[in-house]
Amino acid sequence: MSKKITPGELGGFITATGFMVITAIKKLAKSYASLQESLSGVNRVFELFTIEPTIKDDPKAVTLEKIEEGICFKNVSFSYDGSKEFILKDINLTIHKGDVLAIVGESGAGKSTIINLIPRFYDTVKGSIEIDGTDIRKIKRESLLEHTAIVAQQTFLFNRSFYENILYGRKNATLEEVQSAAKAANIHEFIMSLPKGYDTVVGELGVKLSGGQRQRIAIARAVLKNAPILLLDEATSSLDYESEKLVQDALNNLIIGRTTVIVAHRLSTIQHCDRIVVMKKGRIVEVGSHESLMSGEGEYKRVYQMHVDTIQS
Repeated sequence: MSKKITPGELGGFITATGFMVITAIKKLAKSYASLQESLSGVNRVFELFTIEPTIKDDPKAVTLEKIEEGICFKNVSFSYDGSKEFILKDINLTIHKGDVLAIVGESGAGKSTIINLIPRFYDTVKGSIEIDGTDIRKIKRESLLEHTAIVAQQTFLFNRSFYENILYGRKNATLEEVQSAAKAANIHEFIMSLPKGYDTVVGELGVKLSGGQRQRIAIARAVLKNAPILLLDEATSSLDYESEKLVQDALNNLIIGRTTVIVAHRLSTIQHCDRIVVMKKGRIVEVGSHESLMSGEGEYKRVYQMHVDTIQS
């Protein structure tokens, strides 16, 4: 005998069914929104592929084979995005092959801009930058980048192994070469202390590592690349004392035999450079060794004394 459904049971069934339908609609709406976001992201990626690069090779650009003399800034002025406010003003500077040159100055003086102009991340607005007498705008940019290694304040790491992240410096390197670079960068022992060694995944952006460890991976990349031009942009500024010492020791190994430009926050790290360039408001105001600059009464001595006072206070 079939059982009759009471009005209460029918109401409960309708309510439950309605709830399930509403829940399903909400999930569908959420999935649709996620799909729309994903499609929007994909569209943005495709838009990036269609953007024309602002820095292009000259049709007659040549390949940079080797560096014999050095880098020369000739009356260089620069502003971002066509602004009338120049970041750099009439920069004249020669960096001889094998020299270690430091650039110091207050925030916004144009120090990092000088470093960014050498590999042509930007082009000069006025004047020129030459390598061995050839304007870098007449050198193939790929060739220019092959001759340049950069260690910046922030290191970009992939969610891959130590081995793969260091290999980014030179993709055809052997495991032995990667390990040799890691030893020079003072990171090999730490890697080998991990259960999976060089196969250990560092996490997205190197989230599993300290700032000093990330910097030493960047240095290992630069060692592996073995480029004749080395650019160090505030490479130790955000590190604690112990990490800074390990990184600085690694940098000292890396600098040997290379034409090096250092933007420094801590003046104690650049005292032994061949020359120190002091910048203020986009201009070079002093050039000399640490000793010669300290013997005068200029901007370097003033900034250095402020640096010492800050450490002692």
